[in-house]
Amino acid sequence: MEKYQDHLLNDIVDVGKLQEIQNKFAEATGLAAVIVDRDGRPVTEPSNFTPFCLYVRSTSEGLSRCMCSDDLGGRKAVTFQGAHVFRCHSGLTDVAAPIIVNGQYMGAFLAGQVVCADQDYDVYAEAVEKTRDLGLDREKVKETFAQLEVVPENKVKAAADLLYIMTNYIVEIGMVNIIQRQLMFQMKDKADLEKMLREAEIKALQSQINPHFLFNTLNTIARLALLEGATQTEEIVYALSDLLRHNLRNNRPMSILCNEVNYIQSYLSIQSARFGDRIGAAVDIPEELMDLQIPTMTLQPLVENAIIHGLEPKKGAGQISISAAEAQNRLLITIADTGIGIAADQVALIFDDGKKLNHHKHGQSHTTGLGIMNVHNRIQHYFGKEYGIELSGEPGKGTTARVYLPVSRKTEYPS
Repeated sequence: MEKYQDHLLNDIVDVGKLQEIQNKFAEATGLAAVIVDRDGRPVTEPSNFTPFCLYVRSTSEGLSRCMCSDDLGGRKAVTFQGAHVFRCHSGLTDVAAPIIVNGQYMGAFLAGQVVCADQDYDVYAEAVEKTRDLGLDREKVKETFAQLEVVPENKVKAAADLLYIMTNYIVEIGMVNIIQRQLMFQMKDKADLEKMLREAEIKALQSQINPHFLFNTLNTIARLALLEGATQTEEIVYALSDLLRHNLRNNRPMSILCNEVNYIQSYLSIQSARFGDRIGAAVDIPEELMDLQIPTMTLQPLVENAIIHGLEPKKGAGQISISAAEAQNRLLITIADTGIGIAADQVALIFDDGKKLNHHKHGQSHTTGLGIMNVHNRIQHYFGKEYGIELSGEPGKGTTARVYLPVSRKTEYPS
């Protein structure tokens, strides 16, 4: 069931209905009554409040004490699992019944403001003493106190029983409203889901291009480029074909380092055509590491990040290097660039729940952090918290991403 600790009592029960219930109770018993929220604040207008209590509440400190007393009385009633008779901060007799909806304390139904006939202490003397520092007129305190009703203990207990019944009725109203609200949310969620499915179906139909047709078209373009002597265009088209083939056909969560390196080299070929001599790239990975397992699409986001956020905004030429080594039964892949670098506080923000963060301040629209955190989180999901990505750098001196993975040549793939 939905939790309602962030909601107020009047969020789930209509205030008008609460006021009606309270007024009927006060009329039937002759007692003062009010319904308060979980902090002791009145939700309803007071019913049948005594002149004495209204006078005490006329001061800000008196009102604060009354609210605290109401709050304490309501919370104590929770432990009694029913109506609870207690003395307020001024010494009068009150009754409280907790309003608990869906396991959450929402407030209390309070009644009383009377003097119990069976009290074994001087109620008036205590009331005068406890309100002395409120700055009230002593004669008016005496006058209003004299108007308080003195009731026998059995009437207080009967009022407590009735209060408990009325409170349970309020709880039932709240539960009905919760169920109705949940049904409404479920219906809305179902409608939203059906709408999303319809939109997804349309998008799927719109994107249903046969991969073979796409690859054949690219190969045709490449052959035409060859016939026309456009060798660079031919290389780019083949590189793009390899990228698309990798993305469309590789649906496993894990790959091997060799495949990821081939993918990166195709990606770098396209970027090289775009940037020319401005960006140089070097891949230095020992052959004996090429069959190690690595999560699919681990390297590409890091290489793309290095180019877009490190090398592209740099004035002049830059270099990106990709290397790998095995040490202490861990695979370390290093992607380093000589770009504009990154500050330590920016690194901290990237790893702070993957917040979007501009890698530099040169007006680029790209953001970093999300791609890095996606790779980092996938690695830790597959292999544990001891693996993942470390990012370091210094403004003006480049950035280095280190990827730590277990050494594994197993053929099974984690889910």
